[in-house]
Amino acid sequence: MDVRSQLSRKKPQFFVLLFSLVVSLVLLPTLVLPSFGATNQANVQFVSPEWVAANSKDSNLRVLDVRTAPLEYISGHLPGAVNIADSAFRGPNGVLPVQYWDTDKLGSLFSKSGVSNNSKVLVYSAGNDVLGATMVAYLLERSGVKDIYVLDGGFAGYKAAGQATTKVFPQYKSSKFTVKDNPAIRVSLNQVENLIGKPGVVFIDPRPPELFRGEKDIWVRNGHIPGAKNIPWPTFTEANNPQENLKNPHKLKSLDEIRGLLAERGIKPTDDIIVTCSTGREATLQYVVLKHLLGYPKVRVYEGSWTEYSTTNLPVAVGAEKTVTSNAR
Repeated sequence: MDVRSQLSRKKPQFFVLLFSLVVSLVLLPTLVLPSFGATNQANVQFVSPEWVAANSKDSNLRVLDVRTAPLEYISGHLPGAVNIADSAFRGPNGVLPVQYWDTDKLGSLFSKSGVSNNSKVLVYSAGNDVLGATMVAYLLERSGVKDIYVLDGGFAGYKAAGQATTKVFPQYKSSKFTVKDNPAIRVSLNQVENLIGKPGVVFIDPRPPELFRGEKDIWVRNGHIPGAKNIPWPTFTEANNPQENLKNPHKLKSLDEIRGLLAERGIKPTDDIIVTCSTGREATLQYVVLKHLLGYPKVRVYEGSWTEYSTTNLPVAVGAEKTVTSNAR
């Protein structure tokens, strides 16, 4: 067989291979690239003081001390911790007070704290509540950080565990941080309006009962979103432990206890859960616990919360909880 005959016989095979290659190049992005939702998946966990000690040498771990009193930080903090008060992440937006800053400013704050897009970030706080730590953890997830940790027990629990503290300030350079906004973990006022009374939708309000019931004259209108369930945030923690030495608003109860509490209130993992509070801060604890620790798939935060909702003409409920259906609106 001459060379020309061999080539003519191989032409069909060549074109088949060429066609297969073109098809592969066209389909490959849809086959191997993760979906938008998958790329925004974050891992947020509560970790022990022992975990912190075991991971303290990780060069990719950034530690944020979000206490609001500078002298508390200066007098002692976790090794390598950068102090940036949780209050730095919010301010007026021209319409409402204490709203989360825009994405550019959030990115700048994280950058100046030494956080990059690839950092692992540990957050801790102290004082009367864990909410500053969970709020910053939420904002890290909202901004695209993947590995986020909250110190269970806070600074007091860390010291009680005998772990090392320091007065030395860390030396570091600002990092490059590009916000990769994740809108899937929050809802807007318009979405809230459309979700009230819908089957399978549950609003959780973690404020103190007297604020939930509308008994204090704080906002222009007081009360709660119709149909919301009042589960004050301290019930997820050891804030009210009957043993004085075990009281700690930064220490979570066991997940089994929290599951039981939710089950008693008729909240199911299959529910579409919206957590709403006073200013979008208290809601972050229950968001982190339900979404990341318990694995409830549909949990979001209403960031505007009662500060925004109270300024509208949308319905307001007062007093004890009442079930609301879409037909009753």
